[in-house]
Amino acid sequence: MSSFPSLSPTRVHGLICGTLEPGPLNTLADIDGIAVGHRTTCEGDLRTGFTAIVPHPGNLFREKLPAAVEVINGFGKSAGLIQVDELGTLETPILLTNTFGVGTGVNALIRRAIAENPEIGRSTGTINPVVMECNDGYLSDIQAMALSEADAEAALKAAGSKVEQGSVGAGTGMSAFGFKGGIGSASRLFELGGRQHRLAALVLANFGRPGDLVLPDGRRPHPKEARQSEERGSVIVVLATDVPLESRQLKRIARRAGAGLARLGAYYGNGSGDIALAFSTACKIAHFEEGDFIVRDILKEDKIDVLFQAAAETTQEAVLNAMIASPAMRGRGRSKRPSLADWLDGHA
Repeated sequence: MSSFPSLSPTRVHGLICGTLEPGPLNTLADIDGIAVGHRTTCEGDLRTGFTAIVPHPGNLFREKLPAAVEVINGFGKSAGLIQVDELGTLETPILLTNTFGVGTGVNALIRRAIAENPEIGRSTGTINPVVMECNDGYLSDIQAMALSEADAEAALKAAGSKVEQGSVGAGTGMSAFGFKGGIGSASRLFELGGRQHRLAALVLANFGRPGDLVLPDGRRPHPKEARQSEERGSVIVVLATDVPLESRQLKRIARRAGAGLARLGAYYGNGSGDIALAFSTACKIAHFEEGDFIVRDILKEDKIDVLFQAAAETTQEAVLNAMIASPAMRGRGRSKRPSLADWLDGHA
């Protein structure tokens, strides 16, 4: 393992989440094969976009990945989660966007899958597109429904190993704890079976009441002029690992994203949509499997604690990265959100 901790917006400010060592990039791209892309729309009254997570470079419909979802609080309008929960597999890239962009993202993923697999809906089953959302309507004109399938496809085509964070893609118009929110990511390294393994998170942070945020050093930033309000935001957490796991184990790991959110001061309010999805890249499940049985390596249950710890730490750090990487923003009407980075610079 490297003796030099990976820098991130959070670590630049001297804030350390947990004790596990981060990966070389300290992002979701530390998991081999995963790519992330954004399409950002920031003009006029629009502050919105798509973020795409491509779990592996092959054909996801034909080579699915084990996956699971944990609905921490279900105030949300995501698509595809029921089938992920039932079958335990992921068969499309993941799109993140605003609440009114979900249908557009679904159509884009369906068209993409059919183009790659013409048999979908004809000689084999249909496709389960996964699109998750948060409401960016405070800073952006969500009623404009401005995002197109071309925007979703642009995010997918832009996917690569460099994970841009902050006010980009789906995170462009998001808010968190009264500050500017957005897209954030983090990773952790650990050893299992004599080999180095990794778990990483990418979050869409749009949750938390002003004044509730707790930093790893115990400080509680409060944005100026922000009033206390109900918890009505949302957060999407995507966790990925290269450890071989079954969907039941992945669901247990996804549940630990809630521990990372709680460390930040969140309590999952009635109007908050808090969802975690986890997948493993360690084995692929063939759509056209010839045999009646498949054989897979699966982690021993009593070795899973380190993944629980990594899920909590990466979720916590990814949310802070999203906030610190986002500059102050003005949006629709007189709306504005200050930057957590500016608060930290002023309270160093």
